[in-house]
Amino acid sequence: MDTTQTSRQQILVVGSSNTDMVIKAAHLPRPGETILGGTFFMNPGGKGANQAVAIARLGGPVTFICKTGSDIFGHQSQQLFEEEGINTSYVFSDSENPSGVALITVDEKAENCIVVASGANANLLPSDLAKAEEAIEQADLVLMQLEVPMETVRFVANIAWQKGKKVILNPAPAHPLPADLLRHLYLITPNETEAEMITGVKITDESSAGEAARLLSEMGVQHVIITLGSKGALIYSDGKAEMVPALKVEAVDTTAAGDVFNGALTVALSEGRSLKEAARFACKASAISVTRVGAQSSAPYRNEVDIFG
Repeated sequence: MDTTQTSRQQILVVGSSNTDMVIKAAHLPRPGETILGGTFFMNPGGKGANQAVAIARLGGPVTFICKTGSDIFGHQSQQLFEEEGINTSYVFSDSENPSGVALITVDEKAENCIVVASGANANLLPSDLAKAEEAIEQADLVLMQLEVPMETVRFVANIAWQKGKKVILNPAPAHPLPADLLRHLYLITPNETEAEMITGVKITDESSAGEAARLLSEMGVQHVIITLGSKGALIYSDGKAEMVPALKVEAVDTTAAGDVFNGALTVALSEGRSLKEAARFACKASAISVTRVGAQSSAPYRNEVDIFG
């Protein structure tokens, strides 16, 4: 994608930041069981942070609003964001709640069990965003997910909509959505599970995906992109559905593939690309990410996407 003739619109991401603490073991522990000999490592995560990092690596000017604890995980996250070139002027520190963490155990068959402590993420409130209204004012596109309180997502969407900003919602994890939020969205990007949660339509093929997208459009969303994993993505706009196929790769780890897709999609839209062009670019970026292990570590850089496929 040639960016020499495109403008650099400002992107705002509002969302979560977690630290993933992973132990690989021979098997998952039974209640009361202690397993020795595991391998431990930590990864930065959280859907908001993953998307902000993906945007920064793809050349998008991005500001990230989140809330972390005033602890070592929060300090490490802030440093990482700054190293990635993300504007951290509105990263809030919570003196009462710890940073969000996910405790993940993975067995030798790659099965896992995960417990998430949302911590400060659950305390990112409308009162915080009221202090960051300047960031919304300066943004052209606003990207959000659902790992922070719904009242905060609704608050931001309402303000951004009133100011004429393009609001993009990645409705993950799956959650029913209020009607007023849907009416304030420029674009929604659910996967099959999330689209079914919102519309009640079970997605089994391109036709049922198109039906779910049509219902989302009738609920007030301007544009819909339903991600279909290895099949690609379905775009629904102006009453028409169109598929953008995924690129065929040997997947190693699909963690954060959806986050990379959403980050790349937003970057392409910020450069004035059409929905179809943006979805193609996002499919390329997410295809690269699944060939790598980890969440933020799998996000590709712009030059890698430009020469891929």
